[in-house]
Amino acid sequence: MARGNSKGAWEERLQDAGARMEEDVREFIRYFNNDVVPDLRKNGVEALRVAARELNRIAQRMDERAGRTSTAGPSDPSAAGSEEPPKP
Repeated sequence: MARGNSKGAWEERLQDAGARMEEDVREFIRYFNNDVVPDLRKNGVEALRVAARELNRIAQRMDERAGRTSTAGPSDPSAAGSEEPPKP
């Protein structure tokens, strides 16, 4: 019954990963509601940049947990959105 044990271990790992992802999502929602939304109301563009950096940090942590390295986005998350768009 080695197959049954490996299936149980796989299911447990999947449940653990799901629980960690749910906690990351809850953490992001708390952060977004408590820090980003109030700033967004005051300073919209900069608040969106802050949110983008936080999303990048969470994505990197999820990649690290999955055992892979992130290749998306700039290598320096603080550089995200640092360029101003042209004014009309």
